[in-house]
Amino acid sequence: MDAKELLTVEEDCIALLQEMIRIPSVNYGEGKGNEAAMATFVAEKLSEVGITPTFYESAENRVNVVAKIPGADQTRKGLVVHGHLDVVPADAKDWSVDPFSGLLKDGYIWGRGAVDMKDGDAMYLAIIRSWARTGYVPPRNILLVFFADEEAGSSYGSRWMVKEHPEVFEGYSEAISEVGGFSVTITGGHRLYLVETAEKGIQWMQLTSEGTAGHGSFANPNNAVTKLSRVIARIGSHVWPERETATNKKFFTKVAELVGEKYDPNNASSLLKHLGGAAKMIGATVTNTANPTMLEAGYKANVIPQTATAVVDGRFLPGFESELESTMKELVGADAKIELLVRDKALEADFAGPLVTAMTSALIAEDPQGVPVPYLMSGGTDNKALSDLGIIGYGFCPLQLPADLDFFALFHGIDERVPVEGLRFGVRVLARFLENC
Repeated sequence: MDAKELLTVEEDCIALLQEMIRIPSVNYGEGKGNEAAMATFVAEKLSEVGITPTFYESAENRVNVVAKIPGADQTRKGLVVHGHLDVVPADAKDWSVDPFSGLLKDGYIWGRGAVDMKDGDAMYLAIIRSWARTGYVPPRNILLVFFADEEAGSSYGSRWMVKEHPEVFEGYSEAISEVGGFSVTITGGHRLYLVETAEKGIQWMQLTSEGTAGHGSFANPNNAVTKLSRVIARIGSHVWPERETATNKKFFTKVAELVGEKYDPNNASSLLKHLGGAAKMIGATVTNTANPTMLEAGYKANVIPQTATAVVDGRFLPGFESELESTMKELVGADAKIELLVRDKALEADFAGPLVTAMTSALIAEDPQGVPVPYLMSGGTDNKALSDLGIIGYGFCPLQLPADLDFFALFHGIDERVPVEGLRFGVRVLARFLENC
């Protein structure tokens, strides 16, 4: 892609992102979402350049969009390039700008979805539109997918697509999507680019304590609320041991090398002080975690209830699911019963091979001082669903960010925004990557 066309793509990306933010494709959870308008917008932008997309509607107004871009080498397995169309809610009174304005202010584009993940949607779409306008043919088949419902478990999006339409993904072996490829500036001014190669697994559990119901004025040694409170206190105060994963070994080894310290696999958290705003998220990936998030008991002040319940959000490192399960059983003991609500696998891909080489080469070409590293994400993406089909997924939605920007805090946060220059950088990196993948 020549310099003139690249500039056109950058401008197209900026305009697309602003328009996307103005479409409030809010997902409230529990099936209450609506991606129809966003799906229509994406389809119209593809149709403008001669690409005919296909809609896959999993329920009323829950729409997934798919477009196939033929590659030069039909003998190779293709690449899935996917984003999601939905965003989490935003309360306008908490924001300094209208969260659905797509406002360009102070060098940033503001609004819900600016980083999660309409920025990625806009970059992917702008590059594919350029290819269609100029007649460019990528080296391998590209499957461009915009999923519904990522923000509420993907039941109407990637999981539904994988279950109901696996044929769509036949012939594709790898994927890229959100939350990776962005920069984090660490001690010494070193700029890391975090490529997401791993994701923690999920175990959401409901805990139920049973006791003896009775009058609130009576002494009651078998109080369900008291029993559950003991359980929650044990879980909340438990210190999980640090565990080394293949991804974190590479990540922290590189950080230690750059800052002139030693990496201790049993104390990787000692290096978190060098990571700035990224320390909170990265810190959640050196151990398993279990956080009480919901409590429910009783219906009247003077009635001791027979049962009390809590929900715990458990996350396990790749290879350490059994540790989470056994530890939870020990912490809960005889005071409550454990019911599994949601379970999802952990993912871990190797930071090696031709696709990873293409990613790192594209980043270094645009930022020769940059240091690409793999990282383990504390949450999850639609790559989990695609992995059921054997598709290996990476987080690669590149951005060059200001050193003082707390990027992770912007995900689902107030005043979500993305720097325009960072977005331009991302377009250049992605274009180079997709033309050499």
